[in-house]
Amino acid sequence: MDEVLLYVIIGFVAQMIDGAIGMAYGVTASSVLLSAGVPPATASACVHAAETFTTGASGLAHWKLGNVDRKLIWRLAVPGMIGGAIGAYALSEFDGDTLKPYISVYLLLLGLVIIWKALVRRPLEAPQPRSVAPLGFAGGLLDAMGGGGWGPIVASSLLGQGATPRYAIGSVNLAEFFVTLTISVTFFFTIGLGLWPIITGLVVGGVIAAPFAALAAKHVPAKLLMLVVGCVVIGLSLRTLYLTLQ
Repeated sequence: MDEVLLYVIIGFVAQMIDGAIGMAYGVTASSVLLSAGVPPATASACVHAAETFTTGASGLAHWKLGNVDRKLIWRLAVPGMIGGAIGAYALSEFDGDTLKPYISVYLLLLGLVIIWKALVRRPLEAPQPRSVAPLGFAGGLLDAMGGGGWGPIVASSLLGQGATPRYAIGSVNLAEFFVTLTISVTFFFTIGLGLWPIITGLVVGGVIAAPFAALAAKHVPAKLLMLVVGCVVIGLSLRTLYLTLQ
């Protein structure tokens, strides 16, 4: 019971971060599982099984609060589902950890770009997102192989292009539901799903946090939100690089 409660807390904290700034649920939860000795493929399968529920709750909350761009959702979700299925299958056959240093360097640079974007004067109208389909595909692929990364890759890139934070975060969260569902189904048919106490704890904590995180995304000022996103991305990237190079 104590172990389940621990993962409830982890799921709550991870979803508060993810729902409010559009990233870090998978990265946070996967880091805990990997540090406990869970194999990468099993850790990714558990996290994505839990995220199927938490992203559904988070996406619904963002939808109800008007944080969603309907056109953007499917432009991200469909290629993300394809990339996620390929990534999950590949991870079940190979070790995806070798990609982590390269992803971390990319995210570190992207975090700096987001902070710079937050500090300069923004245009009155946010530009239309560019290269959405390739971005969704890459986000789904790397998310499945790394146990997390959809938010940092996709939300960060959209914010780096100057997209309105609340719409970028809300749309990325809702699209993530379809991506995580596809990844979970792929893992189920390749390696199976186990460690249900962990999955249950992550689900309960994440679902409780989802509506509060969506409110935070709607009411936190855009500039502050982008600064927080940039700092989180940089911090996670430096941590992953440090652990990888040990």
